[in-house]
Amino acid sequence: MRNARRPRPAVLAAALPTALAAALLAGCVDPGGGAAGGGEPPLGTVELNPATASISLPMDAYTDSEAEAVRMGRVQEGLVSRCMARYGFAYEGPRPAAGPAGAASEDRHRYLFGLADPAYAAAHGYDKGAATGMTGGKREKPPAPQLSDSAYAVMHGERRGAAPAGGRAPDAATEEEAAGTDSGIEVGGRRVPAGGCGREAYRKLYAPTKDSVDLLFTFGLASEAHDRSKRDSRVAGVLAKWSACMDKSGYTGIKSPYDVVDGLGLQDDKGGARAVAVATADVRCKREVNLVGVWAAVEKAYQERLVEEHAQTLALYREQRDARFELAADLS
Repeated sequence: MRNARRPRPAVLAAALPTALAAALLAGCVDPGGGAAGGGEPPLGTVELNPATASISLPMDAYTDSEAEAVRMGRVQEGLVSRCMARYGFAYEGPRPAAGPAGAASEDRHRYLFGLADPAYAAAHGYDKGAATGMTGGKREKPPAPQLSDSAYAVMHGERRGAAPAGGRAPDAATEEEAAGTDSGIEVGGRRVPAGGCGREAYRKLYAPTKDSVDLLFTFGLASEAHDRSKRDSRVAGVLAKWSACMDKSGYTGIKSPYDVVDGLGLQDDKGGARAVAVATADVRCKREVNLVGVWAAVEKAYQERLVEEHAQTLALYREQRDARFELAADLS
């Protein structure tokens, strides 16, 4: 059965890598219904303490790299600029910034199972910003351009400060649907597209037709696989061993690698001496019990199951993703 979910409004491709990491850790997206049908899947090869950069998961084939996401974000902003120009507005939005060059930016699973690099732990503790060159581990977002009232209406498909009847301005999930949706707004004698230029650019790139698969569909599958893996007995077992090792190292009561920073009060000094000591013990314990090797194998098994369950939708998603890349190349 084709599960072509509708795109969510105002999603920029360049924001996905960060959003994806957060959702994976939270296990908050559930396109598969949440039931781990069929019991625990058999595992393939369980590697011994693999480097996270070497981990390859089935959903990687459907997920943009950071460089691809940034490129598509820039193309989307270009489409916004073209739309605004139709109404006589010169517009250049905040361009998605490229990530840092080097191995760290290419390691998409760097923190999937918590900190795992012993050299990084010994040098920087839990300070992710040391790898990215970004303050506090977060890329500074450039301010949005200031818009006149008319430009605002064209950008957003609604008048600034207006309360549309029904509470929301007319919008459309796909560009095909937008052709029959009246925004009710004219600027310079031209009808503004439903949702404004911001939504039009998104639809043209990610949702041109009614059968467009939700941009976040694969995001959700990867999140669901991770959520299922956390409930798997083999992961639970290796986590218990890791927690016991942390207890012996003097860091008691920590049950998950995702709880270390908050559980031990390291939020305000993630790269300090204490954080480095904890991180070093954390990674050493992971390696002692082969946490990354076991968890990666389990994660892979659940992703393989979900890929099989959603093969038809994923095939359509891949076709549409290839078409997006072709469009991006034409517009670049």
